[in-house]
Amino acid sequence: MQEAVILKLKNGTRPEDLAQAQAKVEAAQAILYDAEQHYNRIQAVYEETTGTRYEDIAEAEAQLQALRDELARQEFLLTQYELTSPTDGVIRSRLLEVGDMASPSAPLFKISLNERKWIRAYVNEADLGKVFEGQAAQVFIDSYPDTAIAGQIGYISSTAEFTPKTVQTDELRTSLVYEVRVYVEDSKNILRLGMPATVAIDLQ
Repeated sequence: MQEAVILKLKNGTRPEDLAQAQAKVEAAQAILYDAEQHYNRIQAVYEETTGTRYEDIAEAEAQLQALRDELARQEFLLTQYELTSPTDGVIRSRLLEVGDMASPSAPLFKISLNERKWIRAYVNEADLGKVFEGQAAQVFIDSYPDTAIAGQIGYISSTAEFTPKTVQTDELRTSLVYEVRVYVEDSKNILRLGMPATVAIDLQ
């Protein structure tokens, strides 16, 4: 029996479990609907006559509230079977496979955010003192070489590194450089993940 329990945990949520959860919600909705109809009938009789006792109405109201609470609980449980992202974006890779156990502390997907995009650039040590967070910058891409995308420096690394191979500036290839990130508001969604770009910063 314990091996069966462990196997079930390893397999994760089955389609049958999801269907059962959905069925419970639908059943709770149906019961709630019947209770509301019953309550409405009692209320109508009460309004037309004086034969309905206050205790009967109170009992019907209590039952109705209990069913509403149960429906809310079942709907909440159903949401626990759904995986939602806290923000809009594009899935880059899946970190877990179907059947793997997920937990709130473990990532399932890598997502590139649609909002608040940034470009990684590098500054040599001689110019490091001339850049600062919040400083204006312009970003150019090959698709629109004459159109600048406005941005500002939002991050400056505190440690130096050798120039990455992706940097195309010849004089920086053998130098120690510092990473900076230029954040932009790309309302037209021009920038793409991994796209090469040129960053211009006024160092005066």
